[in-house]
Amino acid sequence: MPTALDTEREDPLVGFLFALDVQGVITGYFTECTGIGSETDVSEQKVVNEKGVQVVLKVPGRLKWGDITLKRGLTSNTELWDWRKMVEDGDVKSARKNGTITMFDQSLTPKAQWEFKNAWPSKVSGPSPKSDGNDIQVEELTIVHEYITRIKV
Repeated sequence: MPTALDTEREDPLVGFLFALDVQGVITGYFTECTGIGSETDVSEQKVVNEKGVQVVLKVPGRLKWGDITLKRGLTSNTELWDWRKMVEDGDVKSARKNGTITMFDQSLTPKAQWEFKNAWPSKVSGPSPKSDGNDIQVEELTIVHEYITRIKV
């Protein structure tokens, strides 16, 4: 049983800084990241078992990956917009890239990393400025991909 002074435990990570690396080039640091993961659709099959009871079998269906959404404060860097422009111009083949998302701890040490394949930006959006506001302006990028896995850092 852990004691009040259990210094051997590993604290959970605080998610506040993510780096996006596409084809070996860091394309940005982000403060919010959602959609990392995979999911399997569930197919149901209704059958009658050997005792004559109707049951529903649940079997794995199609595997799919979530869309990754990253947010950051607006900067002068246009690399994300340039990447998205490739898709807008119809060059999805060249826009498909492999990359990683790295999560850092408070001391900026990499602690978790995910690798994705065949990704392209399906959406990029800029700020919603107001003349009477003081809010930090946010830029958002949505990446679709065909595979993601967590790798050792």
